Amino acid sequence: MDLGLPSEMAVRVALAVALGAVIGLQREIDDQPAGLRTHLAVSLGAALFGVISTLGFSEFEQPQSETNVRIDVTRVASQVVVGIGFLGAGVIFRRGADVKNLTTAATLWATAAVGLAAGVGDGGVAVFSAVLLVFVLAVLRIPRDWVRRHFTRTKRVVVVRMAAGADDSSLEAVMASVADARVGLVGTEKHDGRMVHRLEIDADPGCTPRACVVPMAHRDDVEDVRFVEGDADS
Repeated sequence: MDLGLPSEMAVRVALAVALGAVIGLQREIDDQPAGLRTHLAVSLGAALFGVISTLGFSEFEQPQSETNVRIDVTRVASQVVVGIGFLGAGVIFRRGADVKNLTTAATLWATAAVGLAAGVGDGGVAVFSAVLLVFVLAVLRIPRDWVRRHFTRTKRVVVVRMAAGADDSSLEAVMASVADARVGLVGTEKHDGRMVHRLEIDADPGCTPRACVVPMAHRDDVEDVRFVEGDADS
């Protein structure tokens, strides 16, 4: 196994990671389920599959040119790409408006590329890519969280159980009491004589939804406030 890292391979993978970071950062700011780390992992994995396909099988070119036998040595690699795609799709699930395990699926796909690189003998690019992937998953949590706090609008759904006797005007007052956020009515039900409203809280950057709804929870016409749990995995 060649543990050296050709500069061309490193440049290709590093460029893919940089471009994936730019795209992922924009998605993170826009509060999309697939954010910075997910885009980076997918970009890294795709670049590594591309590097393996174009440079990873060079040792087979000369033997094939000296004979009339033609062997498609990249077939196994292509089947790995398809197979790991199904495996990754299996770990993604949706709960209401929340999408879970997107980053895990992207990591599985990128890890398959790392394993394939090691398997065909490109140990240097496999190690380099694995280190980059760990960096993406662990270290980039810090800038991702900073971006979310300062630039991203956070959306959460809250269930508000009104007190007895509350009417439509009470609901309007409750919605107006929420600071630093846009509030939309998702649905209304009636339980045990109490009106129960589902509201979407679209909090401004720098304000968490929980902080925004504090004035709502302290109102006399509100009996209970709780969030619908579940955050997106980005």
